[in-house]
Amino acid sequence: MLYSPVARRAELDLSIFWSVLLLLAVGLVMVYSSSIATAEADKAWGFHAHYFLVRHSIFLSLGFVAACIAFQIPIATWQRMAPWLFIAGAFLLVLVLIPGIGKDVNGSRRWIRLGFMTMQPSEMMKLLAVLYAADYTVRKAAFMHDFKRGFLPMAGVMVFVGAMLLREPDFGALVVITSITMAILFLGGLNWRVFAALIFCLAVSFAGLVVTSPYRWERMKGFMDPWSDPYGKSYQLTHSLIAFGRGEWTGVGLGASVEKLFYLPEAHTDFLLAVIAEELGFVGVAIIIGLFALLIHRAFAVGRESMMREKYFAALVAQGIGVWITVQAFINMGVNMGLLPTKGLTLPFLSFGGTGILVNCVAVAILLRIDYENRAQTRTSTSKVRRS
Repeated sequence: MLYSPVARRAELDLSIFWSVLLLLAVGLVMVYSSSIATAEADKAWGFHAHYFLVRHSIFLSLGFVAACIAFQIPIATWQRMAPWLFIAGAFLLVLVLIPGIGKDVNGSRRWIRLGFMTMQPSEMMKLLAVLYAADYTVRKAAFMHDFKRGFLPMAGVMVFVGAMLLREPDFGALVVITSITMAILFLGGLNWRVFAALIFCLAVSFAGLVVTSPYRWERMKGFMDPWSDPYGKSYQLTHSLIAFGRGEWTGVGLGASVEKLFYLPEAHTDFLLAVIAEELGFVGVAIIIGLFALLIHRAFAVGRESMMREKYFAALVAQGIGVWITVQAFINMGVNMGLLPTKGLTLPFLSFGGTGILVNCVAVAILLRIDYENRAQTRTSTSKVRRS
């Protein structure tokens, strides 16, 4: 059943709606500002100054359409589809590794060509992991205290997903998806001793992946002392820090960034926050952080409301989306500010990227749907009380 836009707007959490809308709007402006020089330099490839603005606008439009469709799907239907969607996502993770299908960029094979755009299965898997982990936790609720029957089956699935992501390689997506899965299992009742032991094992495993991988180890050394090799392994980080320093309190002005002029690599994707800091200053960055904080707070509030209504799948999905946005935004901001080692993760809702924007929009639509169903249940209960 379709509802009128006016009625739907009145029945939704406006804090979620406006915080996401503002983040998307700021992202559109800043992607344009940060990408003009890059687009101009690539005219030989047919690019023009507005190339990234046009593409990002198309992705936003597709994201809006996808969000509208996703909002119409009841949460119960998402729960039924969760295992099948996850299987489809796992198949895409295998498909992207096949030469000729997966697109190789800078030694990483993370994208599948789809005509005028590419699809990144690891971005899709973040949302599918939320849905599947929530469904699994609800189905296995009686065994969450049992390591063998409650955790091991899920661990086997995640080891497979992790192996596929490391083959791409996409270490950042692995960290985010692992965080989502572990958080949902814990919120769903996983034994705290098992959870603590797993956190320790994961920390050791991630440390081992860093130490045994030469390029990850070089990034770690560059993070520990970025000014020791500012033109080599620490090039991205040092220029990001310079951008933050130039921005000071109120920035140098929209469009006036110097670091985006071929000094800061990936200025419109992974390091978009550094351009925001340079052009809009501390005030601009604080506003972005505030909008994320509001969105995450409301996501957990919606999850808590669903939990009180005993809608456990919906509750875990809402909280899982909150964890996802928290972890990915925190890692991206930490990398940009020099608080974390350099890692290729985009800033949700803001950075340039087709699949990321689409999946983010669908995730918010599902979150709004959960909130809508909670409000609908309240209205129904209120009507029954009034009639009685």
